[in-house]
Amino acid sequence: MAAARPLTFVAASPLRRTLVVLALLLLAAFSLRLLAQVEGERGIAPIASNSDFEVGGIVVETTGDTAEEAREKGWKEAQKLAWDKLWTETGHSGKAPALAEGTIDSMVSAIVIEREQLGPHRYIAKLGVIFDRARAGEILGMSGERARSAPLLIIPVSYSGGAATLYEVRTPWQRAWAEYQTANSSIDYVRPNGAGGESLLLTAGQVDRRSRTWWRNILDQFGAADVIMPMARIERQWPGGPVKGVFTARYGPDNRLLGEFALTAPNEASLPLMLREAIRRMDSIYAGALAAGTLSPDPSLFAEQPIDQTVIDRILGTIEKALPVAEAPAGAAPATTAPSPAATGAAISSITVQFATPDPASVDAGLSSVRGAGGVQSANITSVAIGGTSVMRVSFAGDADGLRAALQARGWQVAQGGGALSIRR
Repeated sequence: MAAARPLTFVAASPLRRTLVVLALLLLAAFSLRLLAQVEGERGIAPIASNSDFEVGGIVVETTGDTAEEAREKGWKEAQKLAWDKLWTETGHSGKAPALAEGTIDSMVSAIVIEREQLGPHRYIAKLGVIFDRARAGEILGMSGERARSAPLLIIPVSYSGGAATLYEVRTPWQRAWAEYQTANSSIDYVRPNGAGGESLLLTAGQVDRRSRTWWRNILDQFGAADVIMPMARIERQWPGGPVKGVFTARYGPDNRLLGEFALTAPNEASLPLMLREAIRRMDSIYAGALAAGTLSPDPSLFAEQPIDQTVIDRILGTIEKALPVAEAPAGAAPATTAPSPAATGAAISSITVQFATPDPASVDAGLSSVRGAGGVQSANITSVAIGGTSVMRVSFAGDADGLRAALQARGWQVAQGGGALSIRR
């Protein structure tokens, strides 16, 4: 019997030990980097907006025997001025009805101090006044519910010092939107707070994406129908000097422009006031776009709906009727058919069609195929997304069901949902 061989230990080479240590260090650095991306104070939770009327920017200057008396006079005057301003902002013409001081007091639920200077006998302030909707609405004739937009996800991108930020750090622009009272707006804002994984899902680079699938996944996460992007570019002239802001209102997965304006704050302390004014003007731009029909949700963001089997059977029956009848054998008696009624011109419909475009050639191929379908009057591209889903607008002599049948006859697989058609090979 052979003798047992003694156990031997082979020491790792210095190169191998060095590689192992480097791998462990890289793994630790990656873990810390990933942890740093989701931790820290980066999100600002939005305030719970109520349905009261808020009127800001009321400037008062009063005097009194004491500081408290001067402040009380200033608040009373602010309430009267705010009531006149609220009357105009809610679409009424002429002067607001004169109300007793006690009546106005009963409608006011809070006073917001934007800025104040208090002296021994003098009070200078810029105030905001919040009116109770139930009480003020009876006089304004607005006690009922108001129409609002579809839920719109808001992505407030801020540019400062040449860097674009969203939820990486807490920015004044994000804070201003978190503190904004959205109940008085006709826009249904969906405001993420940017905490946790939201800072990874929503970044400043997201506004340049065009993929409908990616946007649809994000919107589903927040229960929104479309997206708006209010952008602020903040430029500081010098430390302690004026602060200039250029604000751009954009919307939709194609990052379309709605409007732009500029504001200037005299110093850093006035920056929050400038941002609040910018949001008020932003809201007016979005509300105007909603009233004009521009801010309606993009139909290409709607998820595809399954096709009902009964609809498929109806389309197949239509195609069979359209097929030519086979010729009768020689010697057979000719079939007698009733005269068909004269064809009448079908109404022209404008229909949105989505189609996958993995490369530039697929855009032209899809457009040419749709233009060749029977009944199609014209087809034009409205949105191109190479590597995603593009959108075209088709003028068709008939309704959406007819266009779907015509496209299926050309070999397309067609799904319908949300007032649009989605086609693929």
